[in-house]
Amino acid sequence: MSLPADWERWRDQVDLDAYDERWAQLAQPHGEADLVMTYAPAAVLDGGCGTGRVGIELARRGVTVIGVDPDPDMIAAARTKAPTLEWLLLDLADLDRPERFDLAVLAGNVVPYAQRRAEVVAACARHLTPGGRLVAGFQLQDGWPTLAEYDAWCAATGLEPEDRWSTWDRDPYTGGDYAVSAHVLPEP
Repeated sequence: MSLPADWERWRDQVDLDAYDERWAQLAQPHGEADLVMTYAPAAVLDGGCGTGRVGIELARRGVTVIGVDPDPDMIAAARTKAPTLEWLLLDLADLDRPERFDLAVLAGNVVPYAQRRAEVVAACARHLTPGGRLVAGFQLQDGWPTLAEYDAWCAATGLEPEDRWSTWDRDPYTGGDYAVSAHVLPEP
């Protein structure tokens, strides 16, 4: 499975233990999980789950979680930390499971690092229950997806915009270099 060149460059510079430790040292390391929990999901798809930080926290809070990531080292780290959770070594764009989720979360820069960005959004949408949400946060920088592009990929799958913030703490989005977006799959 090939990963995008910019992901490979980032990954070559990152020690996974130091990566996890950095998150553990933050005053509020679970902002993504806190936001996800405001929707009271029973089941969450943790897309681009990395080392499992968000998914493990959601499971600790009683949510059923399946994590998906194409990086074998990241999945191995997640499996080591939480062997009872289901971690799939898979390109999210190729996800084809029978489960449906109340929410799919793409924390970090999953969308920009994806090779098949529109297909990743479509795979998440396919796995949502009616009324379910796709919540994604990513940096906005040259060469990475714009919010207009992301919104168009969501619209193409039937997802409707619901909220947009500048942080996982739900600070209002007024522009800037980071956005967290919530899109909902309408009820039939």
